[in-house]
Amino acid sequence: MRALLILSLLASVSFASISNAQSPVPVVVPAVTPASTVTSPATPDTAAGSTQTVKELQAIKAANDEILKQQAATLLKLDEIEKAANEIRIYTKRS
Repeated sequence: MRALLILSLLASVSFASISNAQSPVPVVVPAVTPASTVTSPATPDTAAGSTQTVKELQAIKAANDEILKQQAATLLKLDEIEKAANEIRIYTKRS
């Protein structure tokens, strides 16, 4: 009898908690409108600005290439350290 009472109480509490649950609020995302681009004829100022931009981009690319070389060298060193650590593990297991 007591088990039936406890079971019915648990069922009613679980039903009450499920019935009060909130439904998720729908998220509305606005559509992206394409930006209108206006092309103007190249003027000496914009031509000079574009060459400046190209030079800046080339400098950034050179810096990125240097960083990639450093990272490759670091990866090689880490591989060598990992191989050495594996050898040490092998030698310690044999002893």
